[in-house]
Amino acid sequence: MTKLKSYFQAIRAFSFTAVIISVALGALLAFQDKNTFSLPMFLLVLVNTLLLHAGTNVLSDYFDYKKGIDTDYSFGSSKVISERLLTPKEVLIEAVVIFGIAILLGLVLIYLRGLPILIIGCAGLFAGVFYSFGLSYKYFALGDFAVFLMFGPLTVLGTYYVLAESFSIKPVLLAIPPGLLVTLILVGNNIRDIKHDINAGVKTVANLLGHRRAKWEYYLLIAMAFASAAIMAFTPLLSLWSLLIFVTLPLALKNIRIVSQSNPDSPASIADLDVKSAQLHLIFGILLIISIVIGMVI
Repeated sequence: MTKLKSYFQAIRAFSFTAVIISVALGALLAFQDKNTFSLPMFLLVLVNTLLLHAGTNVLSDYFDYKKGIDTDYSFGSSKVISERLLTPKEVLIEAVVIFGIAILLGLVLIYLRGLPILIIGCAGLFAGVFYSFGLSYKYFALGDFAVFLMFGPLTVLGTYYVLAESFSIKPVLLAIPPGLLVTLILVGNNIRDIKHDINAGVKTVANLLGHRRAKWEYYLLIAMAFASAAIMAFTPLLSLWSLLIFVTLPLALKNIRIVSQSNPDSPASIADLDVKSAQLHLIFGILLIISIVIGMVI
């Protein structure tokens, strides 16, 4: 049981809300536009996307440890290797197994929905595997954009296509606000780890900008998320009910205050900033989904 708990710890399930919100949003928009919903197809997309996310997390842990980024004193990662809960080999095998299952489920989706899912699925698999392996683009300041694209427009559009069997610009546009807040999770993580990442030779947008300007990246992502949703509330894309997302504004301001008071020499003061950012994304996403449902009913 202890070993199983360690394998579960490695996948970092707290971050799965990033996938759940995007898949739920894509499914809801497909139902709104086409009045169609298939529970088996929804679950297939959800599980497959969660596996890709989990595999990315586990593989990233392995390479972070191998590159000397994940240490006893660093934040981030699941810590299963640095705390000797699992060996690097066990973590690598876990990643391979998870990606293997994801590929098998992906083949089922491709069989059922054709070439478009092959393209979207390959993009997701490529992004997950090469996040820390091979191209290792996360170490070259490309993680922020990739996270926005993968957990925002790509996941929402892919889910929409599987359920609606057609494409639309609508899921791409509505994926922007939650996608920006998903990116916030990584940005918060990178702000905390600026000095550690620099010492480890890792490039992130945060350490390229420097601590002071990286704070403004965090503020800007929040402002853009709220602004884009508010603008769409006055278009046919959303109803005025979507302004419910402003209920999360106090939580956003609280996170902003935490970031504004942060110090690069005291990363422990924002050790859980990524988790707090994930909470903001989750509540924002739930309220956005609820507002769409209300708009459909009323």
